[in-house]
Amino acid sequence: MNAMRLRRLPVLGCLTAGGLVLLTAGPAFAHVSVQPGQAEKGGYSTINFKVPNERDDSSTVKLEVTLPADHPLASVMPQPVPGWDVKVTKSKLPKPIQMHGEKVTEAVTKVTWTGGKIEPGMFQQFPVSVGQLPEDADQLAFKALQTYDNKEVVRWIEEPKEGAAEPENPAPVLKLVAPAEGADGAAAASGQNKDSEKAGAENSAAKDASEDASDDEGGSDTTARVLGIAGIVIGAAGVVFGVVASRRRSA
Repeated sequence: MNAMRLRRLPVLGCLTAGGLVLLTAGPAFAHVSVQPGQAEKGGYSTINFKVPNERDDSSTVKLEVTLPADHPLASVMPQPVPGWDVKVTKSKLPKPIQMHGEKVTEAVTKVTWTGGKIEPGMFQQFPVSVGQLPEDADQLAFKALQTYDNKEVVRWIEEPKEGAAEPENPAPVLKLVAPAEGADGAAAASGQNKDSEKAGAENSAAKDASEDASDDEGGSDTTARVLGIAGIVIGAAGVVFGVVASRRRSA
């Protein structure tokens, strides 16, 4: 009996250790993040800041997101979230940027949501349209501050480093990938091919119609000529018949 108890001790120890790992690993997944996690360089994208409530006894009542200063975004438009007020803060850029051929001297540097509430065990998404995304960067880090109704502030501001362990309070990161090559070109080529095929079909149909019309006209002309000749022959025969009949009566 004692031997059986001794054999169970390592198993219980492993289960206990596994439970501790799960308990300590759980909060790592409950941080502010960007959804989806990647977008194409040089384009525009709608991203969502996903904010889970990781507290059991308080609610999230404020989210403040700071946009990257080293790669300013000229276009930042938050989508209204029911029950929440949004404030967009713009700042003058130290160096103007070009966008669609125009010089941009200020950009959005901060977006703040207040007035709502994320209850324990719930999460909320805050959509934002951003662009034009930089072409000379592989990722953008958005530092976020999450405030609870008990005045606690969690600072999600640590930028993850490649090859290093995830920090305790990681900042939401948007990965930037190269645009899909050939997608636009293939679509354009396909469109041109379709236009060429359509034009060829239209030209062929027009040619056939012209040939049919020509054949019809030719047939009509031939018929008219035959009928005309037949009429002349019949008319001539009538004249001859009349002359012969007149001579017979005279005789």
